[in-house]
Amino acid sequence: MASISSLGIGSGLDLNSLLDQLESAERQQLTPIVQQQKSYLAKISAFGRLENALASFQEAAAKLADAESFQAVKADISGESLAVSADEQAVVGSYDIEVTQMARRYSIASAGLADKTELLGAGSIDFTLGNGESFSVSMDTKDSSLEGIRDAINGADAGVTASIVNDGSGQPYRLVLSSSDTGTEAAITAVNFTGLGGQLSLDAATEVQARNAELTVNGIAIESRGNRVEGAIQGVVLNIDDTGSATLDISRDSEAVQKNVETFVSAYNALQKTLSELTGYNAEAGSAGMLLGNATVRGVETQLRNLMGEAVDGAGFSTLSDLGISLQPDGTLEVDEEALDDALANRLGDLAGFFAGAVDDSEGFASRVDAALTSLLGEGGALENATGGLESSVDGLEERYERTEARIEETIARYRSQFTQLDSLIAQMNSTSSYLTQQFEALSVQLDQ
Repeated sequence: MASISSLGIGSGLDLNSLLDQLESAERQQLTPIVQQQKSYLAKISAFGRLENALASFQEAAAKLADAESFQAVKADISGESLAVSADEQAVVGSYDIEVTQMARRYSIASAGLADKTELLGAGSIDFTLGNGESFSVSMDTKDSSLEGIRDAINGADAGVTASIVNDGSGQPYRLVLSSSDTGTEAAITAVNFTGLGGQLSLDAATEVQARNAELTVNGIAIESRGNRVEGAIQGVVLNIDDTGSATLDISRDSEAVQKNVETFVSAYNALQKTLSELTGYNAEAGSAGMLLGNATVRGVETQLRNLMGEAVDGAGFSTLSDLGISLQPDGTLEVDEEALDDALANRLGDLAGFFAGAVDDSEGFASRVDAALTSLLGEGGALENATGGLESSVDGLEERYERTEARIEETIARYRSQFTQLDSLIAQMNSTSSYLTQQFEALSVQLDQ
């Protein structure tokens, strides 16, 4: 609070400086409140770090808790005639594929016209498609140019697309009609022009017949309307690029499972490192982790240790150590690559049962971890309660700070009032003293005469 600059003029005392010193002394009452606030905020931040580490570990556990993650497959294709994609429904096996014909669209062009903007007159065009469907496009005289007819057909969006080509002849502009999709069912089987000045007709020499894709899979003949073939092989999509031969091998993607297991271990070890930093004590530096001795964190550590050591019933593997994943003295996990590779190569079903749960609906190890972390991190969980209590304490300290600051301001205002009165009183006394001195001096002069 600002001081009155004239304070002390009447008395000649440095009352402004004294008032500032008193205010500084009074405001020392705020220092422990601020320090305590900073301590609580630092703990809230520390809990935030712990929550992020727990969430990352939960995300890794959730992947292993999903039984479908163990059903992932990979597709290896030899040959350049097609590309493939496979999902978890694909069946492990080998397939010989021979593509003898690619699917294509039907197209045909009209005879040429000299001017693509010339109005041909009102009329219509009737189409019939290979699937038996038919539609008609009508044009008014003002929209009957070759360009207008093209736009009307495309605007109908009924399975036929139109474009205009210039063949460079004396009557260069041709209307090209194409089926929107490949295959015989999408082909244009009939086109009838009505009106339009009788100037439009089809040029049979430009006709390109529609075709279905034809291929064999392990000797079984397959026909497809498009070059994207679904259902020929369970869980596999074939995208035909050319005719030719190819061999497709579908196998379990053990690398994806291995990556999920390694991510689980890495996330747990990162969590342990975070816990160590938050709860450790450095004797040489004399510094302690922000959450050292915190009861909530001790509870989290105990729960994690118990989870890592629990056994799973009903699965081929019982504990993490059976997989070659061992708990180290420092609390981290270490992977025996050879043991894990053996489990991935020869006992993938048992591995899935251990992490995601066995076929009898028993709870898997990763499922158990995921559920425990959900309880810790969820609404009303241990971490929310801990941070909620700290946030309430911060709010309480803020109110205490405001009350203390208001009391200090009242105290300084009282000091200022008292100093002002003191300044005035001393000024009056100085004035009276000066007056009396003058009177005595005058009286002394009179007596000397």
